[in-house]
Amino acid sequence: MVEKNTTKTYIKEWQKAIQKEISFLKKFGGTRYIVYNGRFISRDEMFTYYFDTSSSLPIPIGSKIRLEWGGLKTNGRVLSSEGKGMIVALEKSIGELISEATLLHDPWELLENLIERLDEIKKSKQKRARLKRLMDPTMEPKHPTTRIKSNVHELTLRSKYNPVTFVWGPPGTGKTYTLARVAANKYLQEKRILVLAHSNQAVDVLLAEISLFLKRKDKFCVGDVLRYGTNSGQSLANHTEITSEQLIESSNPKLSKERTALLVERRTIKQDLTRSFSKRDSDELLEIETKLARLLDKFRQKELELLKKAAIIGTTLAKAASDSAIYEKEFDLIIVDEASMAYVPQAAFAATLGKRVIICGDFKQLPPIAASRDLLVTEWLKEDIFHKTNVADSVNQQKLHPHMLLLKEQRRMHPDISAFTNQYIYKSLVADHEAVYTNRNKIVLQTPFSGHASILLDTSYTGHHSLSEKSSNSRYNLWQLLLSFQLIYESVLGGAKSIGYVTPYRIQSNLMNLLIEELLENENKNADIIAATVHRFQGSERDVMIFDTVDAEPQSRPGMLLVGKDSERLINVAITRTRGKFIHVSNTSFIKKNIFRGKTLRQLVDHQMQHNQQVTTQKIGYWIKNQHSKLAWSHARKQSKVFQDLQSAKNSIVIAIPEGKTLATEWERMLAKRHPKVSFTLVSKQPMQHLQPNQWMDENIAFPFILIDEEILWLGQPLEAVVDVDPPFVAARLHSRKVSEFFIGQLLKE
Repeated sequence: MVEKNTTKTYIKEWQKAIQKEISFLKKFGGTRYIVYNGRFISRDEMFTYYFDTSSSLPIPIGSKIRLEWGGLKTNGRVLSSEGKGMIVALEKSIGELISEATLLHDPWELLENLIERLDEIKKSKQKRARLKRLMDPTMEPKHPTTRIKSNVHELTLRSKYNPVTFVWGPPGTGKTYTLARVAANKYLQEKRILVLAHSNQAVDVLLAEISLFLKRKDKFCVGDVLRYGTNSGQSLANHTEITSEQLIESSNPKLSKERTALLVERRTIKQDLTRSFSKRDSDELLEIETKLARLLDKFRQKELELLKKAAIIGTTLAKAASDSAIYEKEFDLIIVDEASMAYVPQAAFAATLGKRVIICGDFKQLPPIAASRDLLVTEWLKEDIFHKTNVADSVNQQKLHPHMLLLKEQRRMHPDISAFTNQYIYKSLVADHEAVYTNRNKIVLQTPFSGHASILLDTSYTGHHSLSEKSSNSRYNLWQLLLSFQLIYESVLGGAKSIGYVTPYRIQSNLMNLLIEELLENENKNADIIAATVHRFQGSERDVMIFDTVDAEPQSRPGMLLVGKDSERLINVAITRTRGKFIHVSNTSFIKKNIFRGKTLRQLVDHQMQHNQQVTTQKIGYWIKNQHSKLAWSHARKQSKVFQDLQSAKNSIVIAIPEGKTLATEWERMLAKRHPKVSFTLVSKQPMQHLQPNQWMDENIAFPFILIDEEILWLGQPLEAVVDVDPPFVAARLHSRKVSEFFIGQLLKE
């Protein structure tokens, strides 16, 4: 039997897992983009096409892509991609004009590069030894422990005396602060440091902190700190002198001027192409791309010169594995940030690049993402390095691995928010810094729920509103969507500068983005609002976080995102992004009925209820202070406004009645008064001929609603048709064409 923990066994299994993931991505694709107005340009070795796009696509020139149109599928590569237009070279012809097609792109080339790097590790005794020490960190720690002064001092000592150091950095515990100062200290000792992370943003944040520290110490030297590769921009706004682009432009103005001129010319031609397509313009565009490619080669040579001189280099794990200027070099110290989001083979590859490695992350947050369900992929690409080296296991026994440093004082969340995560997620190993008791009070005092930092907005007994989107099975809940939007609106008017809306379900986050775009156009200028699934929020923080769990009746059980293997991590991220106000929107009746006490979501609900943080629908008038012009809340017994809307209908009325329910006589009389040109559609299991509908949809929907002219949506009306609702009887009126179009589209789908 082959010994499981040999380096050759690891590499063999990693390569198999990566190849399985590549094969899955090539077969099924992942990221899909719609391209339209496709026009055939020319044929050489491949077939060249121009397509319009609705926005700029984040696909680098030269990337491999797949195009699908009807039943046709063909591979190709990107020749030009900037603005709302793209030129691609395809292996097969798909005709002269293409109204709309799907473009699929997944960076599997980056995974292929990782396989090649693993092959190289096999051939190097030194690299195999480094890999072995990472995967089996059982060696005795050698750093002195008697005179440790701080986290920075301890990590500096650990990384000096030990080949591998793991840093567990829960949210708000100063991970960036600590890593930056250790990197700077090593630099001042004339060591060469490589900073790596899963995302561009994480690299930018850490490089910015290193630069800031060195500048404050008057030790910063231009050219010694280098951000290599694409940067996200915002984090380095005050440190542009560390980017390779800025360094090259300042020392080679002529080269920079030439590139700027070509980029302007390219943008002009792209604009011409969007207005009226011509082959001459497309040929000119391809010629400009060729000139830019030559120019980029010159930039590349200048960039390589910068790399030779730099002492601290920051880039992504993917870039490091694909660029020989990084992976062929030797460093004194490797720092891997966001390691819990990286594939195990990526972390292992990184560890082979230097004499010492610091692996930093939080294994209580989201794990790496892989698409394939293959067993090897699940084992090696869907779990993090902390778990696969057994470093995380010691935490379950209330102790720390000898090679792990825990940053154990959080400074981000108000104590009322961190009380749950400190106890249930971090097993009381993390505590609050004294500053958080005062530095979040300003946010806590803002509305909604002034004076409260942690709130459970309970939607129990407000009706059965949780449905599944028919094409994806992703869940959505219109009632909780509207309540959450109201929370965002109140928070903006209350003075919140950054607001996050997070939900496990993509379709719910998409609907919230529709509402924000349509209803908060002006307010969005005063606050930074993000609505997304949990993955978008890892690594960021917000003044106010709204966590919408969506699940409720008529669903028979909660979704796996909320109770599955990684649910603790998902919920932890949702909570720990918060600075001052965490609002949890959940149906506690459903959760208590369907989730047992050991699950994190149930623990969160029980914790918030035990600490008197629950707000029921009975208090809706207490916290809704501002009625939006397009979202109004009212008592469902007050029917004057809904009747007025019915009388004002111009084109259509849709009313849904759940099975076993009927309409009161005043509704029948009101519908009978509608204009003859207004079409009335009844959604019900019973035809109800006495209502004289123009159309009857034989559909059993769990809650009543009224849709007028495909833009005004009433929930909670008609009241007599509402299922499982307690007083006060609340109705919501939403004026949104986008949400209404989505909802009626769901009803019409088979």
